Amino acid sequence: MVKIEDDIIVKNIHGLHARPAAIFVQIASKFDAKVLLSKDNEIVDGKSIIAILSLGINSGTKIRLIVDGEDAEKAFYELKNFLERNDD
Repeated sequence: MVKIEDDIIVKNIHGLHARPAAIFVQIASKFDAKVLLSKDNEIVDGKSIIAILSLGINSGTKIRLIVDGEDAEKAFYELKNFLERNDD
């Protein structure tokens, strides 16, 4: 099993609220790997929109993306690219 984790600055102008969070969950759900997001020592399931919204992630926020599983590398880079884009 592969585990990849790194700190990422969220560049989406809306942060991870409503629509961007839903898109993040759709991307994460395509993969078998476990996806976690961490902010301020709180870790949540990256495949749960409610959990992601509970973190209150705004544009410019530093979060930790943790992906663990067989397809972790592909999942990590697709999710990282989404978080680092500055559009919806």
